[in-house]
Amino acid sequence: MSDPVSGLLAALDLTDTGARTSEDIFTGPSQPQPMGRVFGGQVLAQSLVAAMRTIDEDRFVHSMHGYFLRPGDAAQPITFSVDRIHDGRSFSTRRTQAYQNGLPILSMIASFQVLDEGLDHQVTMPTGLPEPESLPSAAETLAGIEHPVAADWAHGRAFDMRHVPSPIYFTVEGEHVPHQAVWLKAKSALPDDENLHRAALAYASDYSILEPIMRGHGVPWALPGLKAASLDHAMWFHRFGRVDDWLLYVQESPTAVGGRGLSLGRIFTRDGVLLASVAQEGMVRVPSR
Repeated sequence: MSDPVSGLLAALDLTDTGARTSEDIFTGPSQPQPMGRVFGGQVLAQSLVAAMRTIDEDRFVHSMHGYFLRPGDAAQPITFSVDRIHDGRSFSTRRTQAYQNGLPILSMIASFQVLDEGLDHQVTMPTGLPEPESLPSAAETLAGIEHPVAADWAHGRAFDMRHVPSPIYFTVEGEHVPHQAVWLKAKSALPDDENLHRAALAYASDYSILEPIMRGHGVPWALPGLKAASLDHAMWFHRFGRVDDWLLYVQESPTAVGGRGLSLGRIFTRDGVLLASVAQEGMVRVPSR
């Protein structure tokens, strides 16, 4: 679709096939990708939406843990099966498996909770960072680059992302440190559906989470021979916030070893409310230099 936000909404609008085994079955489209592989954030968000379709309206996701098992084919739809593992007095648990060609490409477990009162505290959002309006967008940074990946990053993504201190598309400028921040928001307004905003937040959380590993070693996305892929993804939803307002995604990598790296992230609203925490281990293989 020409409008990337419409494409995002279409991808998250799963179809209930009406088929039933011991599980609930849904299908969803794959978004076109320049390299032909399904974007991990897409299948992660779709798996979460499938689980949400089986949950009572008074329960909201508070955590999800997913493993990427195989590369997905962006030219084919995806089938999602949801196992209603448990429904308790306050919590519900679901397992979603995403399939293509009869094989699982992602396995995820998510937990949902009835909203409850309790202790409340959070870490403080970093201060002194430039405002998003003062930073270049991906479209501005990648203007004039004639490559399908660059064109997709500049115009095909549903989210405007602005890096602090700078993006690592072609070079890693400044000190090579394993941390960064990214301002992000949807490029146009989304419907007033809290579950949709949570799923979209899961979608966007996968875009740049491996970049602190790469930044720490001076590795840009354009490095010839670079191989990077998400292995697993965990996310905790603390508070509600809209993804069509500016959010600050603070990221760091505590370790990398054996061709794998770990990245941790926190997502804040512009006024400092902690919405979510993220952890992802990814494969990052760099050719000898």
